[in-house]
Amino acid sequence: MDRAEKREFVTALNDVFKSTGSVVVAHYAGLTVANMNELRSKMRAAGGTVKVAKNRLAVIALQGTESEGMKDLFKGQTLIAYADDPVAAPKVAAEFAKTNDKLVILGGAMGSTVLNADGVKALATMPSLDELRAKLVGMIQTPATRIAAVVNAPAGNLARVFGAYSRKDEAA
Repeated sequence: MDRAEKREFVTALNDVFKSTGSVVVAHYAGLTVANMNELRSKMRAAGGTVKVAKNRLAVIALQGTESEGMKDLFKGQTLIAYADDPVAAPKVAAEFAKTNDKLVILGGAMGSTVLNADGVKALATMPSLDELRAKLVGMIQTPATRIAAVVNAPAGNLARVFGAYSRKDEAA
């Protein structure tokens, strides 16, 4: 990389650290190219990105961001995984780490909160934004459905009573 490429990489990485929902830092030593491609495709499907970052450049890119506290994680062969959804990157990274012991999660950040490996794994167990939205819509719709059932119940009861009386009169 020449200086211009390094400067461009640092600027792009700085924007990532400022704008994404969460960032996961992990060691990837020993992963094959096929494993990395699999991780990248899973992350892409979840709306995230995986990049191998030079530690020195990543630490420079962290300066001036809320996530600056995680600069100690950048030692050895590290990669960063990030996504706009705060749960997507940790979820994909944790699931991949379960099946492949070569990927070791070191920690990460969510906004100004620096997470250790356990924090990233805990974040991975939470539902995604889409799942939370679906639950919220379901919770909002349930009372409306119940209200409609209660309002319609007296009319239904009256219809059943009238029907019973009409059958009684026909029988007599």
